[in-house]
Amino acid sequence: MADIFDEIEEDLRKERAKKLWDRYGWIVLVVAGGIILGVGGWRGWHWYEHRQASQAAERFLAAAAAVDRGEAAAAAAGFAELSREAPSGYRVLARLREAGLKARQGATAEAVALYETLARDAAVPPLYRDLAALLAVLHQADSGDPRALADRLAPLAAPGAAFRYSAMELQAVLAERRGDRAEARRLLEALAEDRAAPDGVRRRAGEMLGAFGS
Repeated sequence: MADIFDEIEEDLRKERAKKLWDRYGWIVLVVAGGIILGVGGWRGWHWYEHRQASQAAERFLAAAAAVDRGEAAAAAAGFAELSREAPSGYRVLARLREAGLKARQGATAEAVALYETLARDAAVPPLYRDLAALLAVLHQADSGDPRALADRLAPLAAPGAAFRYSAMELQAVLAERRGDRAEARRLLEALAEDRAAPDGVRRRAGEMLGAFGS
């Protein structure tokens, strides 16, 4: 008798399952199809991004090699193209290299304009914006307003900033240029005595202090 009841219950379960499938099975199929399409789309996009990054890396290295060969025009064209079309990381690096190439060619105003554009671009990571701002000031250090340039360096020279020591060194140069030797000496002494500062920065600070003394 128990077996009969078990068979009846099993039939009822199958009947309920069939009715549920007939009513809601299409939803399961749609969801499953969406998952398959989503996974396939993600894998396809990942492959596309990897391919784009690989191509950008090859083009970036080709432009850098053109610089080493002295082919400035070809290098500039390569970096300019990458700065417009490459994935974000290579686009930023290409813009920095393009600006540096302009500076090497004596086109300082164009280089500064490129650095300034990078420094103001909110889409660029903060580290690269700070680097671009520092380089923009560096290339104006002998011609721009020394007070305005020093003020611009203030956030870059704050404790914990990535380019703190380079910014302080440049601030000392600008202080000397505007005739404020006391401020220049203060900055250089702080650099020379800071064990956390790079060796090159500390050495240059000591040499400049020695020049002040002589």
